[in-house]
Amino acid sequence: MGKYLHNKNQEETTENRIWERIPLEKKRELIPYLRTFVTEERDARINEVLSNRTRHFTVVLEDLFQTQNISAVMRTCECYGVQDVHVIEKENEFIIHDAISMGSNKWLTLHNYKNEAGNVKKCADFLHSNGYKLVATLPAENSVFVDDLPIDEKTAFFFGTELTGLSDEAVAVCDAAVKIPMYGFTESFNISNSVAILTSNRMERLRHSNVNWHISPDEYDELYFEWLCKSARNVDLIIERKLKEDSAL
Repeated sequence: MGKYLHNKNQEETTENRIWERIPLEKKRELIPYLRTFVTEERDARINEVLSNRTRHFTVVLEDLFQTQNISAVMRTCECYGVQDVHVIEKENEFIIHDAISMGSNKWLTLHNYKNEAGNVKKCADFLHSNGYKLVATLPAENSVFVDDLPIDEKTAFFFGTELTGLSDEAVAVCDAAVKIPMYGFTESFNISNSVAILTSNRMERLRHSNVNWHISPDEYDELYFEWLCKSARNVDLIIERKLKEDSAL
């Protein structure tokens, strides 16, 4: 694997991180302690970014194969404040190009649906159960333009593979379809450009609306704790020591 390629399958598992297994209330108790291990500037930056995070809409990627596109999408979502990205693997493995993503995936919540039968439905069921309307990105006649898609509903935007777009299976689980206006000879945008255009449009419309698009207080605290952990060195040892001190009281 190249120097700048990052295979999500090789990441440290959640079970190996002490801080991942701590209940929310205990995380809240530990936040003031963890803040002492980062600079005031870093702490302020974390809170600034959290104040602009959203889960009101999310991005779903089906079987992208170009690591450059995957990485560019991660970077776009992070820059615009989209917290969750869902990745459906089929023929192609989910690999991030670190030189392009610029570490953006570190601050995202990634949901990876491995290549197995029914993984598209599994993703759709999860999103539906969390209140999302599923929208396919398709240049079809029955697709509405991005500006005409209402912003009051939680929305998950499905994007397909570079050459053939969304599979029939993915289109079938979606509740609606959206398209981006185009005025040239070319019939479609590059996938990373499509995500950038749609995400920018959605975020700006939300920011100028009365829709409550911000993350919830619980989500804020969960991410605040997580990002403090990712910003401090030797955080597992720090937390383990603090938990032992607390239990000894």
